[in-house]
Amino acid sequence: MDKRIALGHLSAAGAYFIFGLNVVMCRDIANSGGLPPIVLFAMRTAGAGVLFWLLSLVTPNEKVPPRDLLKIAGASMLGVFLPQLTFLNAIALTTPVDLTVINTITPILTMFVAAIFLREPITWKKALGVAVSFGGIVWLVLQSVALGGGPSETQPLGLVFCFSNATVFALYLGICRPIIARYSVVTLMKWMFLVAFLLCIPFTLPQLANVHPEAMNARIWWEVAFVIVFSTFVAYYLIPYGQKRIRPTLVSMYGYLQPIIAIAAAILTGMDRLTGTKLAAALLVFAGVYIVNQSRSAPPPSVGKRT
Repeated sequence: MDKRIALGHLSAAGAYFIFGLNVVMCRDIANSGGLPPIVLFAMRTAGAGVLFWLLSLVTPNEKVPPRDLLKIAGASMLGVFLPQLTFLNAIALTTPVDLTVINTITPILTMFVAAIFLREPITWKKALGVAVSFGGIVWLVLQSVALGGGPSETQPLGLVFCFSNATVFALYLGICRPIIARYSVVTLMKWMFLVAFLLCIPFTLPQLANVHPEAMNARIWWEVAFVIVFSTFVAYYLIPYGQKRIRPTLVSMYGYLQPIIAIAAAILTGMDRLTGTKLAAALLVFAGVYIVNQSRSAPPPSVGKRT
């Protein structure tokens, strides 16, 4: 495999590995009652934004014309503001199992979005790969529920946020690739997070009165730090880095790692156990990624290409 493509796969896998841990941590933060979702979102965008702007001081400077700034603002809406806002509200109103099940539709939505806007062909291998991974992840999550998930605590509004989250991120992966390919990751992210932070300010200020630091112990604060630095800054660096190197559908396919990591974390903490069924389901997920990777379609645009 070409080194550039291999780095794309590693970046996507790393980002979704972090996102898997993020589900557990954000659920824990939400249960603490100390931070409303929109306030946590503001902290994530502010913290990651500052880190990206500091990083831009030691990386090559790129001028962004006003026309492209508008496109980057649109990418920020689809890739940061709406996904984070819907996710943080969804995790407070749904169980992690329900959230991960619904998120498995993201690669399917991405495949159709890429076909419509980027004219990326839906080959039979690509469709088969998505179907195989989808079947594996549903089998995995249903098995987890059967072994002790208990009755669902998901609320109807939570389902709306889950579907909205999957849809807007699929649109981001499928539509925004041209602008992502045009600039470096640091340039792109520093502007995207600045836009997202400015957008969330009007929603955040009224919720500051509902912040209760006394309800948050040291573990919760460490989780908040992880969410800001790794789940936001590092993961959002890795996603566009991967998008520059592999196809949108392939990037979204690594989203199937998210529930696997979440369940693995539960196993390591004694909350779940490894079974042959879970192992087989995980193998199906990776088999689907492999099948999609074998699909022949147009190569991704070269890094830094201007159009």
